Amino acid sequence: MTLVESARTTIPMAITERQKILLESTVARDTAETLLQRLLGAKAESEKRLSELRQVDALKKVTGRSAMDNAIISTQRMIETLNRSIAQLGRELPEEDVALFAETAAAGAGHSNSVR
Repeated sequence: MTLVESARTTIPMAITERQKILLESTVARDTAETLLQRLLGAKAESEKRLSELRQVDALKKVTGRSAMDNAIISTQRMIETLNRSIAQLGRELPEEDVALFAETAAAGAGHSNSVR
């Protein structure tokens, strides 16, 4: 089961569709942040191994960016897009829904994020 599917199963029925989208977007952003950290670690490990073997990344030599660089940039853009979407959704929620979302996010995602 994915994190988003897991969040869906923990979302109370009383929340609005907008709150549900906000929660799922927050889970997706958190997942992307975890992925980004793993990509950064893998890139460091890859560069270390290439250095030990005295080899160069062929793609990086030709294009100026490695496949890992491209994946990292893509993930960073995805996180930025999700953050903008989360902020917009948070601004559109009524005040009472913001409090409910914070409680739901804390229970469903294991932590609370600011949406305003």
